[in-house]
Amino acid sequence: MRRITAGICLVASVVSSGVPPALSQDAVQVESALIDQATLPDAIDSKGARPKADPSVISPAVDALPPPLLPLAAPPSLALPDAPSQVRIHELRPLTLEEALQLAEVNSPQLKAAASRVDQAKSGLRAAIAAWYPTVDLSASGLPEYFKSYSYRNPDFVPDRIVQKPDGPVTRDGYNERYGREKRANVSLQVSWDLINPARVPQIAAARDRFERAGDAYLIALRELRLQTQTAYFDLQQADEGVRIGQDSVKASLVSYRDARARFNAGVNTKLEVLEAETQLARDRNTLTTNLGLQDVERRNLAALLDLPQDITPTAATPSRPLGLWEPSLQESIVAAYNFREELDQLILDISINNSEANASLAAVQPVLRFLNSTTASRSKGQSGQTSWSEIDMGDFTYGMQNSTALTASWRLFDGGRARSQYRRSKQAAEESRFNFARTRDQIRLQVEQSFFGLRSAIQSIDTTAIEVLSSRESLRLSQLRVQAGVGVQREVVNNQRDLTQAELKYARAINQYNTSLAELQRRTGLDALIACNAVSLTGTKPEPEQEPIPIEPTPLKVACPAVATADSSPNQTEASPVQPLW
Repeated sequence: MRRITAGICLVASVVSSGVPPALSQDAVQVESALIDQATLPDAIDSKGARPKADPSVISPAVDALPPPLLPLAAPPSLALPDAPSQVRIHELRPLTLEEALQLAEVNSPQLKAAASRVDQAKSGLRAAIAAWYPTVDLSASGLPEYFKSYSYRNPDFVPDRIVQKPDGPVTRDGYNERYGREKRANVSLQVSWDLINPARVPQIAAARDRFERAGDAYLIALRELRLQTQTAYFDLQQADEGVRIGQDSVKASLVSYRDARARFNAGVNTKLEVLEAETQLARDRNTLTTNLGLQDVERRNLAALLDLPQDITPTAATPSRPLGLWEPSLQESIVAAYNFREELDQLILDISINNSEANASLAAVQPVLRFLNSTTASRSKGQSGQTSWSEIDMGDFTYGMQNSTALTASWRLFDGGRARSQYRRSKQAAEESRFNFARTRDQIRLQVEQSFFGLRSAIQSIDTTAIEVLSSRESLRLSQLRVQAGVGVQREVVNNQRDLTQAELKYARAINQYNTSLAELQRRTGLDALIACNAVSLTGTKPEPEQEPIPIEPTPLKVACPAVATADSSPNQTEASPVQPLW
């Protein structure tokens, strides 16, 4: 592939300056080396129509904090402080990057919400699977029901009733009033079972795909949380470096200012040199103030991301240093991203969900066969239709039971085209998911390339800024010696002090960019293995300064990795060593 790329570039350069006829065939051969895009593997064939979430591709999230970190557990989700003392910071807690990742995985409300959505999708799947089982309904119209009645009818229409009295003759009486009082109980048990339901299978399939999609969303949230935590921690480390650089610059500028003031009082310096030193001191104080404010912001940003207690602010326990080396090539990183990125699996599942919903829409105009069994039991106590309340005997009772079994069928023959329209809408949504897959695939490649190129740029920046820092330190030392010897001016010290401050800030930014690019590549490719950098050997004692007034001595400077970008720790280094390519 590298040879092909080089050949294409060579042909392009020759074409721009005029192509000889003899090279036209070579250009055709280079063009023929291009891959036919129609022969690329199909994602559904490679991953399957319903790819399942694979938690083994990523290290699982920590589910419990170790004992030292238990005091940093997240407050209750609905906790809301209502007093200033509850949000006042009482502790600055140093944290390593590993501890910050553990706290994020255990405390993060975002990750907990993603896990809750997985449980919700699982419950939805179980609810859809329940459509295979019969339903049993129990209903009761009265447990018991008290019934009392009274009715009156026009006497002209009431027929006579023959009454046989015990101690008298038979007479005919007409009664136009009726009385009743009863206690009733009625219980019904119904069993219903869909033997044929065309909507059942596609609805279960869609619910299963939603469950798998929720699992992919959880893995995406976990990867994103780790990236955000690493980025926030790296930004805090850079802010700490900025504060350290600002403090060192203020100290050096203060020494220069005092020295310039003393030389002015001795009649050796001019007022201009004192003002220049004072200006540099004010500039360095402003840099320190800005970095202190940025440090506070980055600390609280990390605290919000980790969901720490309201009265604790985290600090970086380790200084900024390169995490390691990225071994895979650009092409390997892109292919790994295609294989491991759950965003692509989600879009394939979206296609499957939309197809299932399309089939479920057609089920609305298909026949449904249902089995029904209904059992009813009733009991009543009392009488009705009596001529007076006293004639009602509550000892009279009746009870009964009924059972019916049937097969019922329903079929909607016409719905105005609603089912067919919903079917087309779902199919069109599936086609949209295919287009989104292509767009996401291109975005994934672009993200990997941006991180890869950013990593390569950061390696070069570490190398060049390391040399710039060493050169600036040596220049500052020499300019201070020249001023002390009376052959230099304070302007040289001021300029070199400013250059050193800017060089150290650029070096800290380069380290931050390098670590951030590494974290992004891990997030965007699913490859977590890094080659550890070799430890830099430094002496355990600080070198003694040659002269007391010189505040900064040339000291070794850590670089990204000796195998990738080297910066000689000796102050005499003036040229950058070549940087090894990443592929």
